[in-house]
Amino acid sequence: MILEIAANNISSAIAAWKGGANRVELCDNLSEGGTTPSIGTINFALKNIPIPIFPIIRARGGDFLYSQEEKATMLYDISACADMGCPGIVIGALLIDGQIDVPFCKEMVAAAKGMEVTFHRAFDRTKDANRAMQQIIDLGCSRVLTSGQAADAYLGLSKLVELQNQFGNSIIIMPGAGVNSQNVLQIINETHATEVHASMKHLEPSTMKYSSPSFSKETYINTSIEKVKELVDTLKN
Repeated sequence: MILEIAANNISSAIAAWKGGANRVELCDNLSEGGTTPSIGTINFALKNIPIPIFPIIRARGGDFLYSQEEKATMLYDISACADMGCPGIVIGALLIDGQIDVPFCKEMVAAAKGMEVTFHRAFDRTKDANRAMQQIIDLGCSRVLTSGQAADAYLGLSKLVELQNQFGNSIIIMPGAGVNSQNVLQIINETHATEVHASMKHLEPSTMKYSSPSFSKETYINTSIEKVKELVDTLKN
């Protein structure tokens, strides 16, 4: 079983690794579903964390319909990831009608220059799941991160089972969204998934000694090493 953790900063990526994760989906802005992390963040993670680091390539939060300027930025980021030696990246893009943006995704896969490619949860917003999955397979992606086109993987269990039965021999179906130590075994048992994705996030309190009276005390989203360890222990049992 491969456990991938979505980590939105360096301390989160380190927590994922030390908690026992097998791979990190590295991002920024996890509250928006993840956007491309900085070059410095990617570079530091590659040099200091001994598990595969897959940066997400996403110019912004919101939908997955990108402008030409955003597409150019994303292609540049992919080239930078290739130059830094990333083992893989996470991509996805849609057309205005809810179909996969196949031409742009082809460009991204080509720019990856042999890096492993995961298609992210843009898949869950597609109009025709079966058609989209076949297109993703034809693009050469290694896996699809999906909640079964539902709000979370537990709610999408029946669709995940259907996708696994129909496409599981051609691509890795990786359940994600809302996966935790309470539901992960049921999700795995019903879908026969070989990889799962989770965030295991919590709100980290600020350690600032001074806090301006004009503002509330800051918190930020971080990966909880304790929650990762709990999930890993559940998977082992």
